[in-house]
Amino acid sequence: MATVPPITNLLAFEAVARRRSFAHAAAELHLTASAISHQVARLEEQLGVRLFERSAHGVRLSTAGEHYLARIGGALSVLVAASDDLQQGVTNSLYVHSAPSFASLWLVPRLQAFTQAFPEIALNLSAAPTHSDFALGQADLDIRYGVPQWPDLVVEPLFEEQVTPLASPDFIRAHRLRRVEQLMDVPLIQSNVSIVQWSDWFAAHAGRPAPERFAMRFDRAQMSLDAAAQGLGIALESTTIGARHLEEGRLRAVFGLDKSVRVKAHFIVYPARHARRKPVEAFLSWVHGEATKR
Repeated sequence: MATVPPITNLLAFEAVARRRSFAHAAAELHLTASAISHQVARLEEQLGVRLFERSAHGVRLSTAGEHYLARIGGALSVLVAASDDLQQGVTNSLYVHSAPSFASLWLVPRLQAFTQAFPEIALNLSAAPTHSDFALGQADLDIRYGVPQWPDLVVEPLFEEQVTPLASPDFIRAHRLRRVEQLMDVPLIQSNVSIVQWSDWFAAHAGRPAPERFAMRFDRAQMSLDAAAQGLGIALESTTIGARHLEEGRLRAVFGLDKSVRVKAHFIVYPARHARRKPVEAFLSWVHGEATKR
């Protein structure tokens, strides 16, 4: 087994990478800039690669440094959080990772109910488009968006969604939208990561190819929904994830729910052994109950 670098060197590297400054990293870790520089230098020597590019304008990660940070950043966060929990006497900690838009638009607005039902559980929630690495101990549960192709993990669907064109009421009125063919002449918003694309929707409900050009493209459902709410175009998004926009009247289904594409795309994923933990069992029961309410 390869020798693991000293944790002090790894923490110094992570702090410099995050703060983009040896001085700021030193202040955060209560060390001198010289000490931080030496720790990073020793790490680079042990790994045999240059982790940072230094210049008169500051410091930035090298290509190797970027790859290394992506691999160890989550593991370091887990170590720090576990140490904090132990020092504070927290034994019922729960680490949940989630796709970003799901976390902000669906999960966080419901967390008050979870904390009230399980006040003894210390919940740690992180969100990123990349999946959590269970091998590194980064999470107890991962809420993923996509096609369920995750072998050796328990995969549980949360709900079926209806994906349909959504726009602001003012936009719908201004363009007098009543017919599907009118979408060829108005700005459409493309959500790059969505399972259901405009080409799928046009094939299902228009019998024609989708436009090849889009007014805007986003890699987050939340940004697509917000742009549509500002009247910048029509977003093809889930009415479940966009429920708050719809409830508050900022968006409307352009053609109602009859012209939607149904899909199961949000899944809660975990190694089978994790289900034996009481906090995991509690969260699974709670989140499935919330998913049935919608």
